[in-house]
Amino acid sequence: MPYPVLFAQAIKKRRHETAAFPLLENCFPDHRVNKPIRPRRSVLFMPGSNARALDKARSLPADALIMDLEDAVAPEAKSRAREQVLAALRAGGYGRRELIIRCNGHGTPWYADDLAAAAASGADAVLLPKISSAAQVRDAARRLREHGAAPGLALWIMAETAAGVLAIESIVRADPALAVVVMGTSDLGRELRIEPEPARRGLQLALSMCVLAARAQGLDILDGVFGELADPAAFRAACEQGKALGFDGKTLIHPAQIDVANEVFGVSPEALRRARATLAAWEAAAARGDGIAVLDGRMIEALHAEAARRTLALAAAIEDA
Repeated sequence: MPYPVLFAQAIKKRRHETAAFPLLENCFPDHRVNKPIRPRRSVLFMPGSNARALDKARSLPADALIMDLEDAVAPEAKSRAREQVLAALRAGGYGRRELIIRCNGHGTPWYADDLAAAAASGADAVLLPKISSAAQVRDAARRLREHGAAPGLALWIMAETAAGVLAIESIVRADPALAVVVMGTSDLGRELRIEPEPARRGLQLALSMCVLAARAQGLDILDGVFGELADPAAFRAACEQGKALGFDGKTLIHPAQIDVANEVFGVSPEALRRARATLAAWEAAAARGDGIAVLDGRMIEALHAEAARRTLALAAAIEDA
């Protein structure tokens, strides 16, 4: 069946599955104002070659699913994986989960066919791996549009090479469709010759550089995967560290990691209470014509009100998901 026909079918299926998400106003740089906020606490990689896993994902409480055509798929299984991912997207049933296809990288034998398929898939986004330059992002965006990609198809990129991290400021400005940066900490650590360790000391500079670049463009950014499945306490610590560094969520490799990621990167009852109180205090002060407010002995300014609005918008989006 031609890709444009598949695209039309997939889009029709997704229209009734994806509801509007709350708008987040005044919390992005000017060029990102009024963009809908989406929860991306838990983003699970699913091997495109595993049809059973793609089916099971319909019942998992992950915020987003990355249907992987790259690292998780052997070279001889690439074409079959691509068709299975397209079939899964056509079948639908994923509810409001954000659906992303990770293509094979620029310069690989599967790159062009993956982008052609992704353009017509009805997915929410395309994840580009091993991005080292803005030119690679622009090339992928051009190819997707030439294949008739819908205007709403977002681009995600992986920051997982030394060159990519050094060029991250220009990469995040490469195309207006870019929405999310995903850290590829495993590949980056290997390239930097850093031994894995819980504190990730050797990666701290690269992680913070990417967070800064993403925030400067109003983009979301996700922390890399955690591979020690037998150590749930260490996984929780990794999530807490990622949140402290400014990440919006974590990419995952196993369904058992979803609940902890959702908890750590979500909005706790105390955080929700505090956000409501902060915004109420600020609005009361504004009504009096005051530029600051005081809550529980702490000064509240416009920046605190903006942070509270974002917390409330995220909580609403999680509730609706």
